Amino acid sequence: MCRRIVIIGLLLVSLSAYAQQKAPTPQVKRDSGLVQFSGILLSADSIYPIPFAAISVVRKPYGTNYSNLEGYFSFVARKGDTVMFTHVEFEKSYFVIPDTITDYKYSIVKLMTQDTLYFPGVVIMPMPNRTTFDYLFVTKEIPNDDVQRAKNNLEREELRDQAAALSGSDASEAYKNITRMYAQRSYYAGGQIPPMNIMNPFAWAQFFEAWKRGDFKRKTKK
Repeated sequence: MCRRIVIIGLLLVSLSAYAQQKAPTPQVKRDSGLVQFSGILLSADSIYPIPFAAISVVRKPYGTNYSNLEGYFSFVARKGDTVMFTHVEFEKSYFVIPDTITDYKYSIVKLMTQDTLYFPGVVIMPMPNRTTFDYLFVTKEIPNDDVQRAKNNLEREELRDQAAALSGSDASEAYKNITRMYAQRSYYAGGQIPPMNIMNPFAWAQFFEAWKRGDFKRKTKK
């Protein structure tokens, strides 16, 4: 117990010196109610720093702050605010900033308790016989992980099947068509008359096919 008190005392001294070096002095008035709230988060059982813990003020739109790798944090709050500390490996904890502070800065050493996660029990049932086990061991399809699934999706045969299943042109063909169109426009932009397809037999064939399909019929409104 005495050893822990000595360690906490040394941490408070180092915290004060660390805050003077790292945290800038806020430009606030002493009677404005604002306070530079700083501290270090430590685990209660091992006195190790707790990095990346979320620190927020309850029912106040101040945003969320996080402790650094050394467990240090510092932000501006108001006297009387309730500060909440959360971390995935520790229990949620609170601290109320005293409203009787006469200085514009306040530092603490916050100890957080390790949280234990309990999962539901799993009952392992044996196979009824060796034949069933051999059959399931051979025929059971084991799902792949994300890396293996990505490798399978990038195989040449898989990519070829996916490209064949797509309707219309792909990105490469669309890029070629757009580039060809802009090149044709640039070629005839110098005052030349672009060629007309009135004598093109392929254009007439497409016209007659569209005529037979009824593409030019007036659509009646329902």
